[in-house]
Formats: sequence, structure tokens, C-alpha cells
Amino acid sequence: MSNRKRIIFRAHLCSKFAHYGWAPYLFKSGENDRSFVECIGDFIIPVGNPIRYFLQNYQHILALVFAIKEINENNNILSNISLGLQIFNSYFMATWTNLASMELVSTQGRFMPNYKCDVKDWVVCVIAGPNSSIFPFMANILNVYKMPQKGICFDFMEETAQPTFINYVQSILNDFRKLYIITMKSTANVIILYCENHYTITILLLPYFEETVEKPVKRKDKVWIMPAQMEFTSFSLLKMLTMDSFHGAITFEVSSKEIPGFNKFLQMTKPTSGEEDQLMRVFWKQVFDCTFAHALVDDGKLCTGEEKFENVPKSVFDTTMTGQSYSIYNAVYAVAHALQVMLSPTFKQRTLKAGRETFLTQNAWQLHHYLRTISFNNTAGQKVSFNENGDLNTGFDIINWVTFPNKSFVKVKVGKIDQTPSSDNLFVISTEDIIWPAMFNQVQPLSVCNDNCYPGYRKMKIEGKPFCCYDCLPCAKGEISNQMDAVDCFQCLEDRYPNKAQTLCILKKITFLSYNEPLGVSLSIVSLFFSVVTIMMLGTFIKKQDTPIVKANNRNLTYTLLVALLFSFLCTFLFLGQPDQVKCLMRQTAFGIIFSVDLSCILGKTTIVVLAFMATKPGSKIQKWVGKRMALSIVLSCSLTQLTICLAWLAISPPFPDSDMHSMAEEIVLQCNEGSTTMFYTVLSFLGFLTAISFSVAYLARSLPDSFNEAKFITFSMLVFCSVWISFVPTYLSTKGKYMVAMEIFSILASAAGLLGCIFFPKCYIIILRPDLNTKEQLTKKNL
Repeated sequence: MSNRKRIIFRAHLCSKFAHYGWAPYLFKSGENDRSFVECIGDFIIPVGNPIRYFLQNYQHILALVFAIKEINENNNILSNISLGLQIFNSYFMATWTNLASMELVSTQGRFMPNYKCDVKDWVVCVIAGPNSSIFPFMANILNVYKMPQKGICFDFMEETAQPTFINYVQSILNDFRKLYIITMKSTANVIILYCENHYTITILLLPYFEETVEKPVKRKDKVWIMPAQMEFTSFSLLKMLTMDSFHGAITFEVSSKEIPGFNKFLQMTKPTSGEEDQLMRVFWKQVFDCTFAHALVDDGKLCTGEEKFENVPKSVFDTTMTGQSYSIYNAVYAVAHALQVMLSPTFKQRTLKAGRETFLTQNAWQLHHYLRTISFNNTAGQKVSFNENGDLNTGFDIINWVTFPNKSFVKVKVGKIDQTPSSDNLFVISTEDIIWPAMFNQVQPLSVCNDNCYPGYRKMKIEGKPFCCYDCLPCAKGEISNQMDAVDCFQCLEDRYPNKAQTLCILKKITFLSYNEPLGVSLSIVSLFFSVVTIMMLGTFIKKQDTPIVKANNRNLTYTLLVALLFSFLCTFLFLGQPDQVKCLMRQTAFGIIFSVDLSCILGKTTIVVLAFMATKPGSKIQKWVGKRMALSIVLSCSLTQLTICLAWLAISPPFPDSDMHSMAEEIVLQCNEGSTTMFYTVLSFLGFLTAISFSVAYLARSLPDSFNEAKFITFSMLVFCSVWISFVPTYLSTKGKYMVAMEIFSILASAAGLLGCIFFPKCYIIILRPDLNTKEQLTKKNL
């Protein structure tokens, strides 16, 4: 047993056998994967008791089962898949057809429309039965679930009643009067007419139906299409009618050639007075609208027998051999050739003994065998033969009818259907040569109930209409459709995006915050500017290191804070340019460690101020805590804690270069993936913790004398720092692409500049512009 997977054909062809205890699943032992091809058709109809079977339809089931059996046993087809089937009956009724269609989209054995839980029994195809009346009901349901339908639907299908001898004329007129109303009100421009030949004459009456209906319905041109079994037949009494209803019609005719001598034969055909020629005399009277001498009335026209067929409109009698006549001609020749073979010399002895007439009478049943095997060229030079099924090897001509005001017409061959095995082109047609009905102004007619859906749109079924009638909905954002009448839109690949019309996918451009673009240049200049300012301030403080304002509140912490702020401005360059492994590893960790040093220095400064003030009180034991060791302990402990967190981050799940395909519709953003989001937010949380502590201590020390501390300046600087980073969070989350990086750079620069300006600008002002205030006496005076 092979390891073929199982797609089971779930076929609803002709009978709901589950109702009668038989469900023909074709399973192979040991195989469980199943999919189904459904088939809905007509097989059983309950008529009292017992149930009546349509035996010929049962052959369709056997053909289905046989085909599935052959495929499952053939390892060259669907080698890892098996097909299964299940059959439902429509009972020739719309109700059962709808029910069977709904069961296709339900869990097998549990009728719950739109809920299908058993994936193994998934339907892959639905085959309809032979009754065309059930097609629309199936399509209305299955189209909702995007099950393919093989593109042609009907606006209406009407069937005329079979007339009897008594009501022949009246029945035809009544039926076609109804059909006229339906046809003219329909939006369909193409009408397929399939009926007996004697019905085609009613098309000539279309202009007159407009006047006979109760509520006038304006006549519109239609493209009539008729199969090869039909041909135009008229009555002589209709010779006064125009042929304009047939103008632009398309018909199929059995491929034929002009038979030599046939037209001459027609011209030589004359009526005689013999009894055996009564049919010809009746025909002659109808065609030429005359009567023979013995039936002559006063106002009648005498038939001379010399009338010419070329003087008769083609709508009454066409002297060109039609396809059906050509078939009859070939059929006679085929019988003749078959008889010739049958009566060949091998049978000569038998025919001589029994007599030819007796032989033919007793062996006529054998003629069929010879008919299937003969092959000959007819007098037109065309080969006549039969295929293995006994069908005539012939094709069909596609004929376009062109009519004229003088009631004449011509039939123009505009294409062909060639069914011979050696043919490369089965169907050939020249649309440029077709003359369409007058209403279409030689523009190829469209027979649709709505306009096509152009690229950028998809089809949506209209409730209650055939599946070929639909609305056009624009594709959803991010999707495209690139063909007419697309069933669905689809997403572009990750590296592409839809154009504005949503008809094609465009390659996304790669982007990152570059040094070369205006935003990158602006941020670089600002960063360099504050770096230079910081260096100048640091130089000023080193130069004036012995002045009271520099010595106050631990000048080593001041130097450390200025250096940390310098690195804060410079670390922004890690965020600019195309991300690589080094930048991604360093940018967030450097930012976290440097700002931890900034905040720990500020915390150390503020803490020392508070402790120094408390140590001045008599009997205080805090004085031993005031000193450089205390400040160093605070800075080292805080900085090393953040350093440990960052090292753990790099060890566990370090950041890495990445591409963001989705944030920006038209761009691929090169960025750094943070690796571990938890570690990233841990670094930010620790910075938030230091910020909160520093702000709280500075706030508590804000009322201490100005000569001993920077508490007011630190409090204001921390207020600016907190405002920047609190506003950063929602802004950062609402931006996309490279602007997220730009937002982080801006926040780093703004917060660092806030610390630099609020803490050090007032001191630089006194050092540079008011040196008179930078004295011990001034500080003592203010303290007093």
C-alpha cells in the first residue's frame, strides 16, 4: 500500500444516498487525510411508494465512481492523495439544491451552516448534475464561500410550451409574447435561442410583438446565437416581413462546401402533373405564391412551372446548401459506400446463391458496422469519416447574418470550430469581420449585468442576483488587485507596498536616520554645539577651580557631571547613520550608563548639601558622613548597578540590526532590535528610579541658603528633565520609522541641555560676568 494522502472526492452528483443507507466514500486502509469533491444532481424522485429512479442518471454515478477509482489506483496522478466522494440528490427542486449546497459548508453529519470543523473532509470541488435549472441555486450559495463557478450565468431561462395541433399558432404567439417582454426587459444583450426550426420564424415577428403586449415594451437589438441543430425556416406568408431582427445574429452550421451541380439541379427542378409530385407542387405554390390551373381563382396567380428561385427572397428559400442539407447529402453517400463495401466480392458467392434482395433483407443489421468504418471523399473534395465513437469527424462554421432593407441577407463565415485530431486551433473567430446589430454601432457588445471591476477593486456578490452580477469594492488598505474582475485582493510582499491606485506593488525604499538628510544634519549640529559648550564650561570651571563658587558643593562631582553631560551629547551619534552590530550594542547601553552617572552625580550633590546643612547643627553626629567618600559611594553604586543591568542585557539577549517592514507603508526602516524588551525597560526603570530620588531630595533641599547649595537650580533642572522624558513616552510610541530614533535623540539632547543650562549656566554667569560675587565675603554675607 502506498503512502498516498487522502483527498476524498465528496461528490454530490445524483442522490442523497445517506438517506437510503449508502454513502459511497472511497477510502484506502490506513489513510485518514480526506478532501471532497461535491456533486449535486438529480437521480431519485419520491413518487408515492416505491421511489422512482432515473436509470440513465445512475450511469453518471457509476462514471464518477469509476473515474475516482482509476485515479486512486494510478500512482502517476495525485501520488500522495486519494479522492473520495459523497452524493446528494436535488429531487429536481430548488429547496433540496439549496440544502445540499449548504451542507457543503457544514461539518459532515452536523448541519450547521458556516461552521466546518472537520478539516480532513474539506470540499475542493463541486460538480453539478445534468439539470441546468439547479445551477443558479448552487452558485448563489457557493459563490459566497469563493468556490469557483467555470464564468457564464444566465439572466433568465425560459421554456416554451409544446404546442398541439389544435392550439399551434395561438400557443406559439402567446409564449413568444411572454418571452418578448422578458427578453426586452433583460439587461442581457446576448440571447441563446435553442428550439425547433419552426420556432425561428417568430423572431421575424419581434417588431410586431411590441404592438400586441398590454404595456408597450420598446424593442431593443439583441445578439441572437443559435446552435448548429437549428436553421432558419420561414413561411411564404411571411415574405413581406423584414429580416432586420436577424441582423448581426451568430449561428453555428456544420462545415460544408459547395456541391458541384447542386444549384443547377435546383434550377432544373420543375413541378410535374404526376401524383408522385404532389409535394413539389405544394412547395412550388408556397414559394412562388401562385396556383395551378385546376385550382385557379379569380384573383390568383397562375403557376407556369418556369419560375426562378433566384427571384425569391432568401428568407423564403435559400438556394445555398445549408449545413443540415450537406449532412443529409453526406449521409446518403455514406450509406452508399457502406453498401458497396458490404456487397464487395467477398460476399459475391453468398449473394449469388441467395439473391441480392434476400441477402440485404437478412443482413441489413450489419450495415451499421460498415458505416462506422468507411472513409471517402465527397464530390466537393471533403473527406468524410467517423471517429471511434461513431460520430462524424466534422467541424462547424461560425456564421454572421447580415441583412439589408430590401429583405435580402447574406451569411458571412467569421470563424470555425475544427474538431479534427490534427488541428492546432480548435476555435477560431475573427471579431473584426462581425457585423453587430445596429444599436451597438459596430462596438463589440457586452452582455453583463454590471461593469467590470477594474484593477484596484474586487468583486462582491449582489444578494438575490446571479453570481455573475456583482458590485465592485475597493481593495482594503495594503492590498492590491492587478487584473479585471478580481475575485479577491491580495497583500504585497513584505518588501513592497501598493501604489495609490492599488493596482501594483512597488519596491519599498530602504531608509534610516542619515547624516546626509536635513533632520540628521540638524541633530548633529545641535549635539556638537552643546558638546562644545560643555567643554567650554568644563574648561572654565577647571580654570577657576580655586574660586569659592567652584569649590562649593564638591567640585569633583561638578567635573564628573560635566564630563558625563559631554558624553550624553556625544552618544547621540550612536543613533545616527545606518545601524550596525556595534551601534546597536552600544546605543541604548551607553545612553543608560551615561545618564545613570548624570543622575547619580546630581543625587550625590543634593545629598551632600542636605547632610552638610544638617551637620552644622550643634551636637549633630552626621558630620562624619559629609565628605568625598559619601559622594563617591553614591556615584559608584548607582553607576555600577546600571552597568550590571546592561552587561546582563548584553549577555542574555543583546540588541541587533533589524529591518522594520511594517511600520512605514512605503519604506523599509533599518533599525536596532532591542533584543530583550524586558531588559530595555529595566534600564529605563532604573533611570526613572534615580530621577525620582534625585528630584525628591532636591525638592526637599530647595529652601536651604543659596550660599551653601545648588538645590533650587537642581530642582528646576530635574523638573525640566522629568518633563522631557514624560512627554517622550507618548510621543515616541506615536511615531514610526526613523522618526522614533529622531525623537529619542531629541529627548537626550533636551534633557541633557536642561541639566547643563539649569545647573551650570548661573554659575558661569557669576564666574565670567560677575566675578565680584565670586568671593568668600559675598558667600558669607549671603549666608548671614
